[in-house]
Amino acid sequence: MTEFPLEPDAEAIREMGMRAIDFVAEQVEKWPRTPVWRPGATNPLLAPPPELPGELDKLLSMVGDAADRGLNTASAGYLAYFPAGGLISAAIGEMVAMSLNRFTGFAALAPELVAIEHSVIAWLCRLFGLPEGAGGLITTGGSLATLAAVVAARERGGGPDSVLYVGEYAHHCIAKAARLCGLPDDRIRIVPSTAELRMDAGRAAEMIAADRARGLRPFLLAAAAGSTSTGLIDPLDELGELAEREGLWFHVDGAYGAPFQLTERGRALLTGIERADSIVLDPHKSLFLPYGTGVVLVRSESALRAAHSGDGSYLHDIERCAGLPDYADIGPELSREWRGLRLWLPLHLHGIGAFRRALTEKLELAEFAHRELMRIPRLEVPWAPDLTVVGFRHRDGTAASRQLLERINGAGRYFLSSTEVAGAYTVRMCPLSVRTHAEQMEEVIRAIAAAV
Repeated sequence: MTEFPLEPDAEAIREMGMRAIDFVAEQVEKWPRTPVWRPGATNPLLAPPPELPGELDKLLSMVGDAADRGLNTASAGYLAYFPAGGLISAAIGEMVAMSLNRFTGFAALAPELVAIEHSVIAWLCRLFGLPEGAGGLITTGGSLATLAAVVAARERGGGPDSVLYVGEYAHHCIAKAARLCGLPDDRIRIVPSTAELRMDAGRAAEMIAADRARGLRPFLLAAAAGSTSTGLIDPLDELGELAEREGLWFHVDGAYGAPFQLTERGRALLTGIERADSIVLDPHKSLFLPYGTGVVLVRSESALRAAHSGDGSYLHDIERCAGLPDYADIGPELSREWRGLRLWLPLHLHGIGAFRRALTEKLELAEFAHRELMRIPRLEVPWAPDLTVVGFRHRDGTAASRQLLERINGAGRYFLSSTEVAGAYTVRMCPLSVRTHAEQMEEVIRAIAAAV
């Protein structure tokens, strides 16, 4: 007899849930005492599933052992790339959503649940100043959200002679989306940066004019609202005006930076984002949610529908629901999980103020880190942060910078990453985890100073 059958009763559901929640609580509780990086292998998990049932506690223990190996991206000491906080409230929302297991591709099949998801999208559209008729959908992340946006842009103004423009520090997912749309690499233009490491709007205008003179069709200009390497924000207002003047789709990659619109400082830096035809943001970055949470917003929901809508005789029994989107018609997926609850529940449970305060704290942590690093004589700090990405280099060059990063990461308390900025190897850290606070930043600055 199985410990937990495929169709458990209410008592068994409670028992499984309690054991799983206890496991999660124990994992989170021990993170401050464990290394952020621990190498190792998990060979026992490679075994095929058994014929007879297993024990839940034993299986969870195996998962816990596996989670202890590798990089703990939910740790307070994880300062590389863009940390994903993994809010427990979002995980609970996901558990509820998957347990209810409703189909939300068509609103008529689960109207109230689709309305919950739609309310999050509508709030985000208002947050960024998009007009009536704007819309969007929740995806698995920024890459799929970007693909949906680029497909919509191509549908509106693309063709075999189309050209796309991205900045020098643009995320590679934009070029990847363009290739998936059939655009060859030689139609992807890389716009140089200014001395301040932001897209040069003047050079972009020159490149657009040159392509038109060659008989090509510029169709999309993509700006960064917080680039991956530097966290710096392109001149959105100027680039938005250029795109509007030239008739290009204006895409803003705000996967990292867009949620800072909730803060006073972020709103000032993101001026011009309201001009966007599409905005991508990753709540699993700057809203602290678990991985697998992206959003694409568009100025006109009809643009997504024109690019993604499909039909089949097997769908004709499904009615339309007035006032709510059919996500199957505005995105690439027909079957999709109900993603709305992983955003809606944390936003309503904690309140927007909690997220605003947390983001403001991260801005202050980055300012502190920048200020303290500037005081270390043997370090070069090449830019002041717009948001929370702080970069630095050893003045003795690339080899010394690499060794510095290895010493910091090798201690196991903190994990930073590297990038290349203006042709130079640069160590980079990003205090963005919901669990990273002043205590951790003070400690990592001391560790950097000692390792130089």
